[in-house]
Amino acid sequence: MTVDHPRKVRSFVRRPGRITTGQRRALEALLPRWGIPFADERIELDETFGRAAPRVLDIGFGDGEALLTAAARHPGIDYLGIEVHEPGVGHLLALIERSALGNIRLVVGDAVEVIERMLPDRSVDAVNLFFPDPWPKKRHHKRRIVKPDFVGEVARILKPAGLFHIATDWANYAEQIAATLASSTSFIAQGPDSLPEQPLAFRAPTKFERRGRRLGHEVVDLCYRRPAAEPSR
Repeated sequence: MTVDHPRKVRSFVRRPGRITTGQRRALEALLPRWGIPFADERIELDETFGRAAPRVLDIGFGDGEALLTAAARHPGIDYLGIEVHEPGVGHLLALIERSALGNIRLVVGDAVEVIERMLPDRSVDAVNLFFPDPWPKKRHHKRRIVKPDFVGEVARILKPAGLFHIATDWANYAEQIAATLASSTSFIAQGPDSLPEQPLAFRAPTKFERRGRRLGHEVVDLCYRRPAAEPSR
């Protein structure tokens, strides 16, 4: 039976963009190998990756170069990337093919829907949300992805003590994110000094970060943890 889901305000717009011949080829030839088709059912990640390992969910990976850098540096960690824009997906697929990495899988789709419908409870060790669309105009703030319902879904899929790592170069978005997470009982804020040496907290520079710095924007990293599991009685 098909389940009807209410229409939601999207955190993205499908902008027509130029896709190269190589990116199109990668989508056609490589997505069946490293992609997970969007489906209205929960997936089993151990089966998907063929092993049990720490897992990072990377939301909106853009052109994928930062995600590939993380996966190459930490081969013992599995990375699940979600992206809606096909040129970026095709670019990352080509990079995966050249690097012969086996610890990346991709889903093409709306991250909110992928998380809600496909990811099981307590299934990932970290969630990365690096430079989400800031929707800078006030009338568009409702499109920003970091909202209480989204934060609740991130909490649901994170394991106890799991990390939620957000980066943005828009000051008022950073303030909104901090206020939203402060109102959640599911997360504990982490100081920046507690994370640099942890592989799950690794963040490679992205083109969005470099562009923001060129424009004089300050990059803010906000890190939160799920509480550790309560001791058994």
